[in-house]
Amino acid sequence: MEYVTLVNGVKMPLVGFGVYQIPEANECQQAVKDALEVGYRLIDTAAAYFNEEAVGAAISSSNIPREELFITSKLWVQDASYDTCKKAFNTTLKKLGLDYLDLYLIHQPFNDYYGAWRAMEELYEEGKIKAIGVCNFYPERLTDLCLNAKIAPMVNQVEIHPFFAQNEAIENMHEFHVQPEAWGPFAEGKHGIFTHPVLTNIGNKYGKSAAQVTLRWNVQRNVIVIPKSVHRERIEENFNIWDFKLSDEDMAKINALDLGHSEIIDHSLAATAKFLNGWKIHD
Repeated sequence: MEYVTLVNGVKMPLVGFGVYQIPEANECQQAVKDALEVGYRLIDTAAAYFNEEAVGAAISSSNIPREELFITSKLWVQDASYDTCKKAFNTTLKKLGLDYLDLYLIHQPFNDYYGAWRAMEELYEEGKIKAIGVCNFYPERLTDLCLNAKIAPMVNQVEIHPFFAQNEAIENMHEFHVQPEAWGPFAEGKHGIFTHPVLTNIGNKYGKSAAQVTLRWNVQRNVIVIPKSVHRERIEENFNIWDFKLSDEDMAKINALDLGHSEIIDHSLAATAKFLNGWKIHD
């Protein structure tokens, strides 16, 4: 495993295991158990995934020392304010069965995320969170938060894959020493990514799959990835990307796939703001 060092000195694995869209408790717990056995140490969940308890159960049964793990969860839009953030954070800790989080993220750039950020700054200063960050913050919102917050975000988790390379957004993150992290590193299966001829042909050179090439492309750009699978063989495959390095020529071929926009979600749309604000995860 390779690591990146966040601006505050905390080390974070470059490859983690995501549990988005694994709400069924037994399936999620088994997938996380498999991932930990394979060697993953970064586990990424969220209150809105409805599987924090299952993740916590897998962690508890693993017997892996807590300090070796890097556990991330996220604050949902509904709870994005100063007071509700602290309550939601404590609920997340209880569900996970943990005393602290390694990383806590604001899940979406909506509602009173400035109030929530102040609460997260306090939780960070109290040692209850090792690092704090955001998700889905476009350059203008990230810049504004970095310029006005007491503590700038340390991570920004956004959609990044070969068809949406996010080059300008990553440059913006680097300007403020924010670590980029990719959700949807497989473009949620779009563009036939697992059999895409460019990625497959490159993979053939290294004896690797298109999926492994896709993940390797991101980590060589120093972007953290959190692929998800419920199949042990795929979990192992996604982790096995450390024994090869893409050439500059191959990196350029993958870079050329960039469409320059998302085909999954656009957070700049009013409809997106309405939808995400309307999605309630509790009473």
